[in-house]
Amino acid sequence: MSLPESQVYVVYAISSIERNYIYVGMTSNLSQRLARHNSGFEQTTKPYSPFRLLYTESCLNRDEARKREKYWKS
Repeated sequence: MSLPESQVYVVYAISSIERNYIYVGMTSNLSQRLARHNSGFEQTTKPYSPFRLLYTESCLNRDEARKREKYWKS
């Protein structure tokens, strides 16, 4: 049995271009996730689209990314 390959996760912050709103999240595919936010596919951010990327931070695993996401949300 082989171990799963490590996957890089990205913690990111996006800002609404038209409204005063910043969203912090994490993903393993940043370009796809940004496209989903800007297309209105995410219920949480749909009313605030379109967005611009403010910040990214790469993490070596999902647990580390989750901790950093919580840090930036606090």
